[in-house]
Amino acid sequence: MAKILLVDDEPSILSVLSVLLKAEGYDVVSADGGEKAADLIKSTSFDLMISDIRMHPIDGMTLLKMAREQRPAMSVLMITGYGSIETAVEALKLGAFDYITKPFKVDELLITVQRALDYNKALSENVDLKAQLTGRYKFENIIAESPAMRQVCEMVERVAPTDTTVLVYGESGTGKDLVAKAIHAYSNRKDKKFFPLNCAALPEPLFESELFGHMKGSFTGASTDKEGLFEAADGGTIFLDEIGSMPLSVQAKFLRVLQDKEIRRVGGNENISVDVRVLAATNSRLEDLIEKGVLREDLYYRLSVISIEVKPLRERQEDILPLVYHFLRQEIKGERELPSIEPGVLRVLEEYSWPGNVRELESAIKYVLTFAKDNVITKDCLPAKTMQAVKAGGIAASARYDDDIRGKSLRAFLRAKEQEHLEQVLKHLGGDKQKAAKELRISLATLYRKLPEPKD
Repeated sequence: MAKILLVDDEPSILSVLSVLLKAEGYDVVSADGGEKAADLIKSTSFDLMISDIRMHPIDGMTLLKMAREQRPAMSVLMITGYGSIETAVEALKLGAFDYITKPFKVDELLITVQRALDYNKALSENVDLKAQLTGRYKFENIIAESPAMRQVCEMVERVAPTDTTVLVYGESGTGKDLVAKAIHAYSNRKDKKFFPLNCAALPEPLFESELFGHMKGSFTGASTDKEGLFEAADGGTIFLDEIGSMPLSVQAKFLRVLQDKEIRRVGGNENISVDVRVLAATNSRLEDLIEKGVLREDLYYRLSVISIEVKPLRERQEDILPLVYHFLRQEIKGERELPSIEPGVLRVLEEYSWPGNVRELESAIKYVLTFAKDNVITKDCLPAKTMQAVKAGGIAASARYDDDIRGKSLRAFLRAKEQEHLEQVLKHLGGDKQKAAKELRISLATLYRKLPEPKD
């Protein structure tokens, strides 16, 4: 159901239009003047605003400008009893969809309203589509709009058909596991098993048994023979995440598997041939681990035959909005329409540094969906951590500027900035008003007039 804001300072016009549009099934909110409408535009999302031009103190043209700044996705129809070409052209130049002259015909009005809503829907779908499109590439949920991620996808295309060992590196939460899954999904082994293993999560005493299996009685608790991941994944792919956490005691045996394609179970005497592709990932510099003596250098060179780097999200800003819409669709799963996102929210999402990378962004989207009202995501829906970092990191400057100009006339805005400048000059001159007046090239009387009234 489309939501329409009606604005007119004539109660009779409001009443007639409200009854007429409600009868057509629209959700109608009425505002008896520009001031009330200005507050509604700030706080509520509408699909269409129908506003009279001649109102006081805030007229329709001012509302139109506010609407274009604060609700760019909302269509606007202007009503005028003074349907001059000049007024119509000015309204259209400012972004109005169309205008209606009084007295209006009901059929023509309803057709114009429907056209405006159809246009609004098409425009919204087009904007969303541009942000939602995942670019040229999409491998197993990899979003690739940025040059860095497109390069990753190109690498995946090239290495997937081979059996070469690949090392994926990048910060935590960047999606290294998705790259590994994509390599497997587009390889000749795609119909075989894919086994992921987080090396950091496995206790050292169990590591060798988990990878290579064990024989009954080979250690306390080994009550039966057990095959390891390499045997289970025969013909498929093993993905070893956090490879730098592999115990040094296991690395020599693992290196032999890479070289000879054979494993030997713990406590066993026979070598078992395995056909397994190994993919590995790390969020730390393996060269540093070599220097510390916790990683074999020969294993490093065997693992890093081909390396793929996944850049942190802060270095691929183009991916942020497509990821936002991807996670929204993923969470909503077709149950309802995607929520609209206020422009200020999009700015914050794009400029926040995302130290937790894609994983943090996904969590943030789950959070905002929980607190969104009327299917609209506002700044109030964002996690406190994100907003605190925004304010501390300087993004607040653009957001604060955006908040400063919303709903203010040019005169009020310039007045506020003028007072800020006066206060800064006075502070710099130690409060000396005579020096400040001279510095500002105004009279002392003018300075006193421009200063804000002292607070009680």
